[in-house]
Amino acid sequence: LALYFHSGEREEKCIIEDVPSDTLVIGNYKVQRWDMHRQEFLESAPGLGMFVTVTTPDAEVLLSKLYGPQGTFSFTSYLSGEHAICLQSNSTRFVAFAGSKLRIHLDIRVGEHFLDESIVKAKDKVNDVKIKLEHLIEQIHHISREQNYGREREEKFRKTSEETNSNILWWAVVQTLILISIGIWQIKSLRDFFISKKLV
Repeated sequence: LALYFHSGEREEKCIIEDVPSDTLVIGNYKVQRWDMHRQEFLESAPGLGMFVTVTTPDAEVLLSKLYGPQGTFSFTSYLSGEHAICLQSNSTRFVAFAGSKLRIHLDIRVGEHFLDESIVKAKDKVNDVKIKLEHLIEQIHHISREQNYGREREEKFRKTSEETNSNILWWAVVQTLILISIGIWQIKSLRDFFISKKLV
């Protein structure tokens, strides 16, 4: 997931990421500040920092840390579900004009395991193949976790649908019984009325 969004000074922006349990999530971001004189976003925003907060589906804070204007954060989920990833600048009137506009570039990778650059550059081909194979195996495990999580969600949705259909069926039966009861009561009332008026 790669995107960018605009944010005001001290304004918190959050995105929701659906993550399986036991999954590594890595986020890279870069902050640009709007320049009033140039009428464009500057390539960097020195002096600015970003508070990164990650919240689990149970509203538990998994990560809360202050980073610089450009950085990388990571966390490992222990619970399946929607995780809230929130970013907020620590800008003040001294480092940015009040109400200044920021552009935040954000790249989030779910289940990604980066290879160590120093190892990747090793000349030993056998080690390179081994490392890439381990990386591939880890990716396979991640795909397997994603599939299991998808099956869990599908099973939960199917169970909810079956319960809803069952409730609808019972409600239809109850409505039918009520209508039949009302019909019988109306016929009996009309019959009693006609008998009392000696019309029958």
